[in-house]
Amino acid sequence: MSISEQIVRDLVANDIAFVTTVPCKQLGGVIDAVEAHPDIMHVPANKEDEGMGLCAGAWMGGKRPMIIMQNTAIGVTINTLVTLTQFYRMPLPMLISYRGELKEPVACQAEMAVHTKALLAQLNIPTYHFHKQADADELDAILKYTFMCNKPVAILTDATFWGGY
Repeated sequence: MSISEQIVRDLVANDIAFVTTVPCKQLGGVIDAVEAHPDIMHVPANKEDEGMGLCAGAWMGGKRPMIIMQNTAIGVTINTLVTLTQFYRMPLPMLISYRGELKEPVACQAEMAVHTKALLAQLNIPTYHFHKQADADELDAILKYTFMCNKPVAILTDATFWGGY
C-alpha cells in the first residue's frame, strides 16, 4: 500500500467524508487517492482560506472535514483559522506539505518554512511534523485527537516524507 493510500485509509477510518485540497506537487498522490475514494467528497479549492470555509460548511452540515494544502499559504489563513475555526471550536485536520525544508528545489519556498511552525505555535495549533513515512502511523491518533477536542491540528509533511521531488 502506498503512503497516499495509507493516509486515505486513516481518513475513512475516522469518518472524514469531506476533503478540500489546494494543488501541490508533493501532495499530488494523496490528492489523487482522495479523489478516487468513493466515501470522500473531494472539492478542490482555489485558495487555502476558501478551503477552510468549505470545511466549515461541511462541518456544519454534519460531515467531518479535512484540508490538504501547502504551508506557503499559512499567512493568508490566519484570520480564518482564528475567527472561524478556533472561535467556533471546529475540528480541522490540516495535511500540509512543508515546503522550504531539506531537499526543497525552489529557493523562495524556504522563506515561509522559516515562519510556518512559529505561526502555528502563536495560534496554539498542535503541530506534528512527519519526516519519514513511518511517522504516518500516528495519523490515526492525530485525527482522533482533533475530533475529540474540537481543535485544528497541523500535520506537516516535508520532502523527505514524500521521498523528495
